[in-house]
Amino acid sequence: MGKTGTMLPEIRRSFLLVLFAAVLWRGGTEVPAGAALKVTHEARSLRPGEVVLLKVESPRPLRRLEVAVFEREFPAFTDGDGLTWTSLVGIDLDTRPDRYTVKISGYGSNGNPVTGQDTLIITPRKFPTRHLTVDERYVSPPPELLARIKEESEKVRAIFDSVSRQRYWSAPFEVPVPGPPISSFGTRSVYNRQPRSPHSGTDFRGAAGTPVRAPNAGKVVLAADLYYSGNTLILDHGFGLYSYFGHLSAFSVQEGDRVNAGQVLGKVGATGLATGPHLHWAVRLVGTRVDPLSLLGLLGQRQQDVRP
Repeated sequence: MGKTGTMLPEIRRSFLLVLFAAVLWRGGTEVPAGAALKVTHEARSLRPGEVVLLKVESPRPLRRLEVAVFEREFPAFTDGDGLTWTSLVGIDLDTRPDRYTVKISGYGSNGNPVTGQDTLIITPRKFPTRHLTVDERYVSPPPELLARIKEESEKVRAIFDSVSRQRYWSAPFEVPVPGPPISSFGTRSVYNRQPRSPHSGTDFRGAAGTPVRAPNAGKVVLAADLYYSGNTLILDHGFGLYSYFGHLSAFSVQEGDRVNAGQVLGKVGATGLATGPHLHWAVRLVGTRVDPLSLLGLLGQRQQDVRP
């Protein structure tokens, strides 16, 4: 009986040590007690179509970090020290207003997991409606063109679903043409009295032939004539960030080309479904449809000139 009694303190001590270790493992952190990942975010607003700039600071160098929210994984990158990480997060056009948890996970230099989290409270956003009269073939395409339209749609979707592990871009981003925005992101479109998909980009005024310049560095992954957007160019900025330019009159680059920020990509036109010369610029971020003006608002050369 006495022998058993002397073992109880040791058993209790062992149990407490195991429990303490389990608590540390559940937190997933290798850093000392009292230390944690510091997570902050910046955005024009937390509404559908916005880009969020997420910053993560670690007390010890990390060799990898991932960000998950909205049932998607957004890549994170460090400038080399492994202590400060950055991730661009996209709030898709159809995201419902709610409270969302951003889950952050990574690995330290010794392979141990590190975790953290943040909260994004998405608020409602109202979009305007526009009524346009266009060529009827863009509202009700001829049956013989349906296969082409489907093939083009699937090709573009496959590009946007791909997340390259190389980052080409670096701040700041620049507007691709000097003209002002003339059609807002998210506008509900009605063509010939027929409701259609919302406008998932921003239109900029530009005379035919105006040079279209790369808003940032990237790789040309598509330069083709598409049914709806006419002469279309897609630029991969890396890490799931893409620029999509529509209605061009001509290309100055071809698929596979690496381009620098400010390099001429093509010229403004009115090809495809367009009522006149202009540039349609859309941005995709890990498949989410986000407003190009939001990207400029966060990482633009003249942030004070950009408004929601």
